Amino acid sequence: MHIGSLGLPELLVILVIVIVIFGAKKLPDLGKSLGEGIRNFKGSINKDKDDSDDKAPPASKS
Repeated sequence: MHIGSLGLPELLVILVIVIVIFGAKKLPDLGKSLGEGIRNFKGSINKDKDDSDDKAPPASKS
């Protein structure tokens, strides 16, 4: 038994459970919301990295 692997039967069971819980009509909206959330998260991570680079002290002149 492989703990970390998901095969086709397992994925189908998960898909059926998701459809039963959320309904077929709400799945596109759920996917869109999830995609927007991931996009916003990535944008905030990149913005934080850019802000920390801008706040670095200037190099001293010798």
